[in-house]
Amino acid sequence: MDARDERAVAGGGNLPGEGNELIETVPNLSEGRRSAVIDEVAAAFSSGPGVLLIDRSSDPDHNRTVLTLVGPPAGLLDGAVAGALSCARLIDLNRHDGVHPRMGALDVLPFVPLRPDGMAACVALARRAARRIAEEAGVPTYLYGAAALLPGREALPAVRGGGFAELRRTAAADPARAPDVGVGGPAVHPTAGATAVGTRPFLIAYNVDLDSDDLGLARRIAAGVRERDGGLPAVRALGLRLPSRGRVQVSMNLTDWRVTPPAVAFGAVERLAAAAGVEVAASEIVGLLPRAAAAGIDPAALRLTGSLPDHVVEERLDAARAAAPRPPR
Repeated sequence: MDARDERAVAGGGNLPGEGNELIETVPNLSEGRRSAVIDEVAAAFSSGPGVLLIDRSSDPDHNRTVLTLVGPPAGLLDGAVAGALSCARLIDLNRHDGVHPRMGALDVLPFVPLRPDGMAACVALARRAARRIAEEAGVPTYLYGAAALLPGREALPAVRGGGFAELRRTAAADPARAPDVGVGGPAVHPTAGATAVGTRPFLIAYNVDLDSDDLGLARRIAAGVRERDGGLPAVRALGLRLPSRGRVQVSMNLTDWRVTPPAVAFGAVERLAAAAGVEVAASEIVGLLPRAAAAGIDPAALRLTGSLPDHVVEERLDAARAAAPRPPR
């Protein structure tokens, strides 16, 4: 890293947006089965001053947990470092198995503005977090999204690449795969791997289960709907097998729900499945989505599991604020 990039990551002075501004962060942990570990990591992430944990979603097949936290920049920064330390201590990727791609114990740490003009504050926060996680947890970090320093690292799939196994071989040997921030060299942490820290707008993690155990079909449908292969705009997709459910899944990230909302993604998957003589079993939202995005969803039409209002970020934030202890007068 040259001096210019060092300054860009290290930042300086107060974080932009300090004070009353709230930012969202959505840590993705490579652990979805051990509830005691998830409890401890979630407590660490929510330990920063003013930080509220408003959602937690774990999946044993993915072996992954998605947390959603909201708070002021300084509190989120301290919580992110504490959470990264807990992940590095409690999660060993050498012993990890799960269907979801991963490169780190704390795999992904995006910061999401809650205001239209909040992206600059999130970029500053992400770069500060990347520096502190590398220095204090000893886990190298890659910067992606609006916080990316290198061309080609804006998209998360380009950063994660072949995951932990690939990074162990290439991070120290291939300059193109070296982390943006590393301490003591570019090699990944031997058990915790590396973390992608970034800044992005709201995305919707949306999965559609097929009434089939044909992994090849799920992968073909994923290729048919994702933008990279000529499918729907603003859609990333993978075909995955879910052993605990006895079926397969088309797992999607809708990176711009205004361009491709869940109903459009569901319809595309359903049509491709029907052409193969297979029905859709169910769909699910992982984590939270904005109220404006929820307004266009018919849960019955999408065979949506769970309660839609439980997935609305504004509803969950209001509930968390109401339940938070009030300071003594």
